[in-house]
Amino acid sequence: MTKILEIKNLSKKYHTKEGEILAIQNINIKVDKGDFIALVGSSGCGKSTLLNSIAGLDKASGGEILFGMENPKIGYMFQSDSLFPWLTIYENCILGLKITKKNTKENQEYVLELLKKYNLYEFKDKYPTCLSGGMKQRIALIRTLALKPDILLLDEPFNALDYQSRLAISNDVYEIIKKENQTAIMVTHDISEAVAMANKVYVLSKRPCTVKKVYKIELENPKNPIHNRKDKKFMEYYEALWKELDINV
Repeated sequence: MTKILEIKNLSKKYHTKEGEILAIQNINIKVDKGDFIALVGSSGCGKSTLLNSIAGLDKASGGEILFGMENPKIGYMFQSDSLFPWLTIYENCILGLKITKKNTKENQEYVLELLKKYNLYEFKDKYPTCLSGGMKQRIALIRTLALKPDILLLDEPFNALDYQSRLAISNDVYEIIKKENQTAIMVTHDISEAVAMANKVYVLSKRPCTVKKVYKIELENPKNPIHNRKDKKFMEYYEALWKELDINV
């Protein structure tokens, strides 16, 4: 397998009025091309800090973040869809291309193809207020994919959805990511979501967060997140992960 990212002994400190806070400590993670990795841990442990460090939004205090290519392109999908209500769906999708000065005809056509492929083309001239929460998340993903990222980062992307919508949209997003051959790292507090979507789950400790354990998820008949919840081995992984996290509650 082709290694696309390696994180070595990563640490991050914050300086506050109360003093120095060590958020993450000696994090080690390896990501191969095509991996779907989930990061799980207790609330406030530093999961988003780690993701921000990978994205370059937060400068690490120590350690290394090594990419398997020069000038890696990082796509970041946040908790909120962050669609601009005054822009059409298509205009929202190409916004990143405009900002990065990559709004070429070829990339515009790629966006239109993605909209067609995932049954959203008929909404391209409508505005976000016309869409359901789940559809907005799919649009947000297409906007991120428009930049053709080498690694896709997802920070609890389904957190704002109700349970039924969360199941359906996580399924849609997973299938889009797999069809587009993306490598993804997802932060989630939902253990079942992690087991159903990821091929590797990194369990993070309480702050200062470090990697407590890594689970390689090998279901008997993996297909998609909804189907995977019915797999015989699903509950085994769920219970093992819950025990790991329960220690840190």
